[in-house]
Formats: sequence, structure tokens, C-alpha cells
Amino acid sequence: MNLETPSMQSSDDSESDDTSRSQAPSFNPAFDSPDGDIGTPILSAKGGNTFFRIHSFILKTTSSWFRTMLSLPQGQSSPVEVIFMEEDEDTLELLLRMISGLPLLPIVHYDVVDKILFAAEKYDMPGPIGVIRLLVMTPPFLDSPFRLYTVACRYGWEEEARFASTQTLAHHLHDPQVRQGLRRLSTDALLDLISLHHSRKESLRDRLNKPPFVASENAASTCGNCNAPLDYHTWRILKFRMIQEIEIRPLGDTILDKGLVDWPEAKACWLAKCPNRVCARSLYDQEPTMRIIKECIDELPRSI
Repeated sequence: MNLETPSMQSSDDSESDDTSRSQAPSFNPAFDSPDGDIGTPILSAKGGNTFFRIHSFILKTTSSWFRTMLSLPQGQSSPVEVIFMEEDEDTLELLLRMISGLPLLPIVHYDVVDKILFAAEKYDMPGPIGVIRLLVMTPPFLDSPFRLYTVACRYGWEEEARFASTQTLAHHLHDPQVRQGLRRLSTDALLDLISLHHSRKESLRDRLNKPPFVASENAASTCGNCNAPLDYHTWRILKFRMIQEIEIRPLGDTILDKGLVDWPEAKACWLAKCPNRVCARSLYDQEPTMRIIKECIDELPRSI
């Protein structure tokens, strides 16, 4: 960004400006007050066509970057300075509204959030960063858990990062639509997310391989009613299907809401009986088994 003395009156001077600054400059209506201290700086948005007049006190108290810059010795040729900024008009207005206590304009896109955070970090403005931290935990930003996770990890927002990691469990990390969001993550943040998704699958697999789903190592695989040998192949097939499903959707809700009722593998398991036709005892009680499976899924890791 550049500091220049404003010279908006001379038509000869305006003709010598760059093409991007050739249009007649104007002040943003929310920052057009002539009141202020002597030497109140004027900020120019990228392109040099929109200006913002803002008290130096506000800039100094909300930004250590501006506090340092405005404390440097200034020339005596003009009481007013124009500071040409790198941010576009919309981003600069949102940033200045946040530090000035003016009503905030609606923000509904993460691209806008990224621009504000980048500028606030560059100028060391903790206030706007705090506002954005609250904002991203409201709709519609909660509908994009990978963008939320990216922002939270980048700025060290641990609680928001854990919340977002839980929301990602409704998605498959190998989904092509998710890949673009994963590219934004740092290596550590990505590995933490992969570990969370993978640990849920492995933890469920380990739990389904233990009693009461399978007999203990010392117990014989025989019917408790007639001692006929039993083959639990229907359970092994259902277990394999559940592991496949939780890999695709680590949240596990599709297993409980629909899978254990409608899957052919589930129906075969609930219908399995002792091979002794005289006995024909059901090998699995559907309702208690589904309840225990739900408890197992509820106990799986839910966040990074």
C-alpha cells in the first residue's frame, strides 16, 4: 500500500493517473464525515476510486499496524494523507465497519470471510477476527463444515475446529466434491481429520469382533438350546457391510436409521436360525442387537 497526498482538484493531475484511478473518486457514504482530528487519514480501496475517511484514533486503537505507521514522522506538505490499500471496496468497508462500531452488512459467503480475515491478520486487527469467529458458527456457514474446519485450524480456534470435525463425519473424504476443501488444509489439520474418520471405522470393527456379538475365545460355537454347531456367517456378512458403510459415511447414522432394517444383509441376519430343524432357535434378537450396535456407534470418537 502507498501513502500519497490527495490531489483530486486538478484535472491535469487526474489525466496522469493510472487507468484504474482515472474515474472520478468518491467517498463511501458510511465514511464520508468531514469531522475528525487534524490529519485524519483517508483510505483508498483498490483501484483508487472509492475513499474512506476514518478517525486516526480508531485506526490506532484497533490496529497495531496502523498505530505504528501513523506514529511515524509525517511530512508537512499536507495535513491529510491518502493511504492506498490493497483491499477491494466491499472488503475494506466491512473491515472498517467492524472496527468503527457501525452496523454490519450481511456476510453469507466464506470467500468474503477469507478476505476479511486475511486483511485483519495483515493489519493486526483482533476485533474483526473475533467478530468473524462468532459469525462462522451461525447459518449458513455451518452448512460448509470443511470450510469452517479450514478457517478454525488456520487461526487456532480449537473449539470451532472440533465442532467442524464432527460435522465432517457426514461426508466421505474421498468424495471428489470434498477434495477441493481438503486442499486448503495444512498437513497437520488434514492428518487429524483423516485419523478421526479412520479411527471410527477401526474402533467399530474392533467392537463388533467382541462379545456379545461373537462368542468368547473359550466358548464353543454351539447352540445354547440344543448344542448343534453354529455358523455365524450371516453376522460376518452384516458386520462387513456396516464397516463398509461407516467408511463411506463415518457418522454412522445410515447404519442405524435404515441399514439395520432394510439391508438384505440385515434381514438375513435377523432371520438366521439354528440349523437343527427341531430347535430352529433364532440366533439374533433384532431389537437388543440394534440397541447395542447403536451404543457402540455412540461411543466412537466424535472429534479431533
